[in-house]
Amino acid sequence: MGFKTITVKTENEQQLLDITKQVRIVVRESGVKSGVCRVFIPHTTAAVTINENADPDVRKDILDRLEKIAPSSGTYLHAEGNAHAHIKAGLIGSSVVVFVEAGQLVLGTWQSIFLCEFDGPRTRNVMVRVSAG
Repeated sequence: MGFKTITVKTENEQQLLDITKQVRIVVRESGVKSGVCRVFIPHTTAAVTINENADPDVRKDILDRLEKIAPSSGTYLHAEGNAHAHIKAGLIGSSVVVFVEAGQLVLGTWQSIFLCEFDGPRTRNVMVRVSAG
């Protein structure tokens, strides 16, 4: 079993950042050959998701559609000015689970794990736990 917190610095106000490589390292270092990898982000204005990494336009489309749902310049009651980021993070979610087989993440051909930044740039923590079973 392994647990590690990955620190990620985002560069933009809103972006999807591929963190698959960092998660793969945690899996490898855990020594787990068969089990699950849980990825969790303990922030309310960021999220994690699994999606396509082959075409960068997919990331742009996701951010574009989320912006239409919860516009950054919208009118909100939350006084900090980042209500849109809370809404987007809530829609995407704070965790994903990936199977581990033969010591490797089981992801589809085009899949990657993304940190979704909605209130950046910031330094984010991503918690990764790999468990056998």
